[in-house]
Amino acid sequence: MTKKSNPADTLTFEDALGQLEKLVDSMEQGEMSLDDSLKAFEEGIKLTRQCQKSLDEAEQKVKILLQNTPDAELEPFENEQ
Repeated sequence: MTKKSNPADTLTFEDALGQLEKLVDSMEQGEMSLDDSLKAFEEGIKLTRQCQKSLDEAEQKVKILLQNTPDAELEPFENEQ
């Protein structure tokens, strides 16, 4: 069985996040039908998973790069918001 290519899979992290933000904004306005809301929610889940996958891959690359530096230690990331 061949897996269908999902256009969301080809988006950059930034593009997927931007689409997700637009989707959330339109859903928050409350003017969508139930059917449209469910479709938007489903698309939002796909975009969220893609963003998480991109973040996980970036984290793994950073860990690999740090492992190649003998005296570097992994430290938890602290968000400065």
